Amino acid sequence: MKQIFTMVAVALLSLATFTSASAQQPQAVGKTYWNEHTMLQPFRVPMPAEGVVPELLDLNGDGKLDAVKSAIHGGKVPILWLDDDGNMKPGDIEGDTVNDCLLVDRDANGEYDLIVKHCDQNDDGKADVQLILDYPVGKENGPKGWNSPHYMFVFDDDGDGVFNYIDWTTLTLKCWEKNGISDFYTDYSGDSTFIKAHRVTNSFSDLRINWENPFIFYDYDKDGLSEIALRYCDSRRPHPEAAEKGFHPTQYDGGMTWFSIGIDLDNDNCAGNDFDFDMTLHYKAPNAFTYLDQIHPLKNMRGLPEADCFFPDPRIRELTELIYPDRHAAFDLAWTGKWEEARFCYDEDDDCGRWERVELYEDRDAFLIGGKKGGVDNHKQADPSGDRGEWDTDFSGGGDIYIAPHDGRIHLLGAERGVWRIDQNTNYYQGYDRAFQNSEPEKWATIEYIDSDNNGYFDTFNYDLNGDNTYETTVSLAALGIKDSEGCKVYDVSKMKYKDYTRLFDKVRKQMVKQAADARKVAEAYNLNTFWYAKMLTPKSAREEYHYGWWLQFYIYKDLEHYFTLQGNTQKLEQLHKAYYSGNWKLML
Repeated sequence: MKQIFTMVAVALLSLATFTSASAQQPQAVGKTYWNEHTMLQPFRVPMPAEGVVPELLDLNGDGKLDAVKSAIHGGKVPILWLDDDGNMKPGDIEGDTVNDCLLVDRDANGEYDLIVKHCDQNDDGKADVQLILDYPVGKENGPKGWNSPHYMFVFDDDGDGVFNYIDWTTLTLKCWEKNGISDFYTDYSGDSTFIKAHRVTNSFSDLRINWENPFIFYDYDKDGLSEIALRYCDSRRPHPEAAEKGFHPTQYDGGMTWFSIGIDLDNDNCAGNDFDFDMTLHYKAPNAFTYLDQIHPLKNMRGLPEADCFFPDPRIRELTELIYPDRHAAFDLAWTGKWEEARFCYDEDDDCGRWERVELYEDRDAFLIGGKKGGVDNHKQADPSGDRGEWDTDFSGGGDIYIAPHDGRIHLLGAERGVWRIDQNTNYYQGYDRAFQNSEPEKWATIEYIDSDNNGYFDTFNYDLNGDNTYETTVSLAALGIKDSEGCKVYDVSKMKYKDYTRLFDKVRKQMVKQAADARKVAEAYNLNTFWYAKMLTPKSAREEYHYGWWLQFYIYKDLEHYFTLQGNTQKLEQLHKAYYSGNWKLML
């Protein structure tokens, strides 16, 4: 098949009747494009090198220009621009980014392996959709990164003109290239949508359905940044008939298996801190619901049939629709799903700079650390320390959340277990990949949460504060005479909008501040000096009110515990434990 493709392509090019003055293969004779292999960011496809004369092609013999054949990187990398909207004219050295298609032969073997196609969906002269087809090339020829395929559409929902990012020096798709902490060059900010799979299109029996299908970003305050990121995933299932037709034996078929929401609870994202998601809710099931009715027309994909031979999979040219949940229906669809598992992650050290979510901790060992090492941070993109993960493995809590009096925090209803691996000073920064983070800590403090009576609420807490991987303290609410569900306010997430999440956080942080003030009064009533904690007494942001509010209470609680222990006052100790774990410091006054 590859030989046939190459022979047809060569024949078409040799028969082209409308060319430039030179019909020779483009060659570099002088200066290359100024930003080839400099230390500056390469944002655009290079212009031809000096001496490379692009060929203008008439592919169907109607006397009109249809394509520009050229070369970049000193004439070593062949490229082909297809004019899919009929506006190419003599003298053009490249196509446009409205409806045209760019094909790149990265290893110059006669087959195009990087394809960039733009589509103007509303005919306003500006592209609304960008397709990237990234096919692997030989390991012996291609640079690192060329062997991970991509089939990816980006939809410009807010009209800012930003799509995907390609490094035109290395000719690789770098979706996560960024400026600073999280100013990503690919359009993850504002209102935007993408769908993607790490598979070659040749393996798909139905190109309308994808894996991350979709990833949606929502900008509720219209500041150009995203306050919520929603992720849907379809998983491959066996399809023997697909294999019989030459496709992969497993296929995405419109059955959703994953739904997650990343939320910026305090809406503190800004330039320089473009992504600051604080909490993730995540739901899984083998086939929660089908979405085959979520059809989206796709315009201006089709170009000249005579150009189909240049594509590894020409079916992409015939796509007229895609199937994925619409951004306006995505939340409602989620709650129709029959989910079987819920996970929760809270970025307690507030260092998540990822574009889509606070990466999920897994229900694993609390003390093993490192990507793929079997600990709660087993996922290679998870924070080694600093996050709090909770897991409801039987979906008994329905995916809802609650505020618990014992610590004033948001928790996952129905979770059997939770682990907070503490990074109090944010020393181990969570970038977008473990390889870009600081080294992992050798020691850290841990709090484990257990629902021992399986009623949906945490009631037992294990503490390892000295980092020796052994819990030295266990606290049971039942032993203190505290009912674990008492005072717990439950929130139905299926009915929550973004403003409800921000209001929830405001409620939590304000209660933290109030309880911290009550704790100080108790400490002062027993003549304990709280000005040692002056740093915590002067929070400068909503997040610091939440952070310092909890920590100030905990320090005062432990100081009072030590004080009463020194006195041998067991009655006051019991009173203190009840006051702290019920969230009612006034019991001590």
